Amino acid sequence: MTTQAAIVFGGVDTHKNTHYAAAIDEHGRLLGHHEFPANDHGYQALLTWMRSQGQIRAIGVESTGSFGATLTRALTAAGQRVVEVNRPNRLARRMDGKSDQLDAEQIARAVLGQTSTAIPKTKSGAVEVIRTLRVTRAGAVKARTQAFNTLWGVMIGAPSPLRDELVVLTKRTLVNRCLRLRPETDNLVALHDDPARMLMAGVKSALRDLARRWKALDEEIKRLNRQLEALVQAAAPALIELHGVSTELAGQFLVTAGDNASRIHNEAAFAKLCGVAPQPASSGRTTGRHRLSRSGDRAANSALYIITIVRLRRHQPTRDYVDRRTAEGLSKREIIRCLKRYIAREIYANLPRPETDTRSPAVAATAA
Repeated sequence: MTTQAAIVFGGVDTHKNTHYAAAIDEHGRLLGHHEFPANDHGYQALLTWMRSQGQIRAIGVESTGSFGATLTRALTAAGQRVVEVNRPNRLARRMDGKSDQLDAEQIARAVLGQTSTAIPKTKSGAVEVIRTLRVTRAGAVKARTQAFNTLWGVMIGAPSPLRDELVVLTKRTLVNRCLRLRPETDNLVALHDDPARMLMAGVKSALRDLARRWKALDEEIKRLNRQLEALVQAAAPALIELHGVSTELAGQFLVTAGDNASRIHNEAAFAKLCGVAPQPASSGRTTGRHRLSRSGDRAANSALYIITIVRLRRHQPTRDYVDRRTAEGLSKREIIRCLKRYIAREIYANLPRPETDTRSPAVAATAA
């Protein structure tokens, strides 16, 4: 008699240096567990070990956007179905405790029980490059703002002749003027006997260094903006053509959807991902009540709000819709909520899709 291979569901608890894997069969019985290094050799060893347990149906991976990102890419490239599991069973953790082995086993059970079904982002295409550049630019913008705030604070406390000259200048003019400051000497110790001259030289030196820092960050941001604009226009030309959608907002929607936008089954799922799907809030005699969703990608929700405000001001069909809904008794807040939901549907329809759709024909037809 031939022995049929076991159906395996895997779970991986990811960390910085190691990943802990567990395998269970289709009946929930633990087949084994093992720890592997978090590198290419370890990923291959993990997959080989899990395949030795039987026929792999799916593998749950924790933190697919951080510690598990590289592992997710490796497993997907090997043809395995990967499921994103970000919150294992809290009740089981409270009752059984916490360890790498228990966490990996609970991740596998979440996949088996289909309490976790999300397909992770592939993070292997142009959208991942856009995401990386956006993160870099966000850090540069924050640092540039901090540099100018520091420069302004130093300038406000500068000696009167220098302060009076600089305080009336606009932002960029102030930075350019500070770039041209020439301290009497960079050796401040040499002016120790003359506190006034030492203070003036020290303040000028600090303002010049801060201006150089601001200028370098400003050039970095401009370079990143040019790269992002070219990438977004190449990746999503249809998205940019929509009214009120800039390259900045289009880049945010691309990052929200990921390289494999087909993982989002329909426009309702995308609306929920963006936090614009009303959530039922009925109880007892109160029926038909809904509340605003506070979950989802808040950056994408903010992008939808910006588009809504732009269209309220400059898009005649939107203004006509507002007039009609206002006549029906809806408040401005309720109208904006409806508009965000409609815009989310429009954004989803114009998201770029990969040429090969891995979903079933029924699901793909529904999304189309």
